[in-house]
Amino acid sequence: MLVLWPTLWSLFMASDGAPAAKNLIIFILGTFLMRSAGCAINDIADRNFDGHVERTKTRPLANGRLNVREALFVFLTLSALAFILVLFLNPFTVLLSIIGIILASIYPFVKRVSHWPQAVLGMAFGWGAIMAWAAVRNALDIIPFLIFFANILWSIAYDTIYALMDKEDDIKIGVKSTALLFGRHVYKALVILYAGVAAALALAGWMRSMGALFYIGVGLGLIAFLLVVSSIRKNPTRDSAFKGFTANALLGGMILLFVILDLNL
Repeated sequence: MLVLWPTLWSLFMASDGAPAAKNLIIFILGTFLMRSAGCAINDIADRNFDGHVERTKTRPLANGRLNVREALFVFLTLSALAFILVLFLNPFTVLLSIIGIILASIYPFVKRVSHWPQAVLGMAFGWGAIMAWAAVRNALDIIPFLIFFANILWSIAYDTIYALMDKEDDIKIGVKSTALLFGRHVYKALVILYAGVAAALALAGWMRSMGALFYIGVGLGLIAFLLVVSSIRKNPTRDSAFKGFTANALLGGMILLFVILDLNL
């Protein structure tokens, strides 16, 4: 859902609220396939670390149920199926899909060298918004890039919350994250990031000439995001961090609902 929502924000906005059934099916299926491919390459990259982290020690590569060759086969098969779907779109979108596969492939390795792997995750998760706009308009302008930027900020926020679950384990094994980088300022950083998401979406909506319902949805989304941060801050446990992370998936869907309502009412 975290990959799907920004893709559909862009698709509905580019399609004036009524995307073609073909595009809707391709991007929903493609999102599922590329999300799954991303999970596979992530587990391949982390196979020597996951066994030392409480949350990930039962992953199939970490505990030996699968080997690397089998996992690579899964990754390549899922990526190939996603690429076949893209071939039903215009040539410009096909070219853009290559960048999407590259971003999904390099993200898992960024955490070895940078405290900002979540930014690359946001690029990988948000590239669907660029592709969706191109699939409808056969061109790009500032609006899909604003949605893309909003998703980068959103991904940094929710994946920072996700990384709060693994802080102690990450310190031990030397994996970097924004949760460690922000340290005691992590909750202030989350507020700033979520405010940036709302601002970028609002600007995209203004340039797209969206109506009041859209801004109400963005505003309610921001309030809900900040309530999530407040809840985790009051109860900084692994369980509350996980609940805060999963709440983002529901809230992204809520924003999509207001996009659809605004464009069709």
